[in-house]
Amino acid sequence: MIKLDSGPGRTGNGMFGKDSDGTPEDTQSNAGGAVKFRLSDTVLKYGNQYVASPVFSTDDSRLLPEVATGTLITSKEIKGLELSAGHFTAMRAQNQMGRDSLGLKAADIAGATYQFTDNFVAGVAASDVDDHFKKQYINANYTLPINEDQSLNFDFNGYRSKSQGQELSGDVDNRIWSLAAAYSLGAHKFTLAHQRSTGDTGYVYGVDGGGTIFLSNSVQYSDFNGQDERSWQARYDLNMKSYGVPGLSFMTRYIRGDNITTGDTESKEHEWDFETKYVLQSGPAKDLSFRVRNAVYRANSAYDSDKVDTRLIIEYPLSIL
Repeated sequence: MIKLDSGPGRTGNGMFGKDSDGTPEDTQSNAGGAVKFRLSDTVLKYGNQYVASPVFSTDDSRLLPEVATGTLITSKEIKGLELSAGHFTAMRAQNQMGRDSLGLKAADIAGATYQFTDNFVAGVAASDVDDHFKKQYINANYTLPINEDQSLNFDFNGYRSKSQGQELSGDVDNRIWSLAAAYSLGAHKFTLAHQRSTGDTGYVYGVDGGGTIFLSNSVQYSDFNGQDERSWQARYDLNMKSYGVPGLSFMTRYIRGDNITTGDTESKEHEWDFETKYVLQSGPAKDLSFRVRNAVYRANSAYDSDKVDTRLIIEYPLSIL
């Protein structure tokens, strides 16, 4: 990763680490590896790896993704049932080169997901992050087909977090859940979501991975996960394949959160996002994708500062094996 332009006054986007005088480093890179063993439908991985568990998930939203070091076993021996368990001892941040730049001591995770029917799937997961916190997670997802072009989908996610040991992430005490309902009509999808946080703190994550927040209102900039926060989302998706342009899609959403406890005040925040994406459908560069994301974020000064975030993302998957 090579820096094109930046300086002490133009930092803070999480792309590059800084040297002693606050100037972003000119280049950053990292390398790692893992070994994988397979027996029937059970896979064991050890080493540097990307993880996507609801209670331990590496973040790939920057040029260099987070990387976890440890062991993960995943089993699909029983039809419809996926079991997983892992032990991790390090997490490398997106803008740092240290093997454990997030300060993870140890994390143990376990999870299970079961496909009850073609339309209903549910899962649970739990983690124990040494000297930080313990988490429990639950998910249920149900799709109700209406006809060939219409369906309703309901998605529920919930976490319970409690600090432990040295409480290196603070005195964490939080319960947070989200419920989303999506109506699909041909090329169109309309989604409404509600999310609510309760407890003595907001939802805390990071040392267990920057992607460890599987909630409906975790969006481009904000996660709407403050203490006592209530948030609502309205979203619209359009797939242009039905209009003769396969690979082209659009999305826009608006999220508003209030009732946030910040000291002696009650704070509010809202965010409007827009995204357009195009994936090449054929030719030598098939599956090359271009994506433009834009977020406009506003909050009262006691909670956060106003921001506009625009991203251009180009991705090309390489199949080596």
